[in-house]
Amino acid sequence: MESIQSLATDLNTLIPILNHWLHLTAAVIWIGGLAFLIIAVTPGLKKAVAKEQIKPITDAFYQHYKKVSGVLLVVLLLTGGINFHYVNQLITAQTGSGIEHHAKYLTVFFIKLFLVLCLLTLFLYTVLFQSDDAEEGEESYEAVPFQQTALWIGIFILLCAAAMKHLHQ
Repeated sequence: MESIQSLATDLNTLIPILNHWLHLTAAVIWIGGLAFLIIAVTPGLKKAVAKEQIKPITDAFYQHYKKVSGVLLVVLLLTGGINFHYVNQLITAQTGSGIEHHAKYLTVFFIKLFLVLCLLTLFLYTVLFQSDDAEEGEESYEAVPFQQTALWIGIFILLCAAAMKHLHQ
């Protein structure tokens, strides 16, 4: 009986760890991929490739990135909800009251949630309404539409995540 209880305790520790790891991995892949496109791919193509070839090449990158980032956003939303559940359990165990009585944590959580919704809106907007009419030689062409905005939102989401991690300990 003790080994079953030990296994259950280990799973109650292992599942939140694996879930948080999956959440962090998805965030790193998403933000890292976007940062790589902004920092390396787009400027590199502008220097190394003829102007008329930039759009077709970056569109090929974006078509693949769009699929990956869509999956990553779903993973982030699901694992984020599960993380919230486990943090609520932890706060309840530590303080005797649930997360609803932890104003600082909830404030940062809602800021993070708002930023995630902004990011999701940008993603859905570009997937559903991206114009194919953009001029091919346009100087302001971006591989990922609103890429710099999305990167900054992602960086602030990471800041909120770091704050949340330290607010419940």
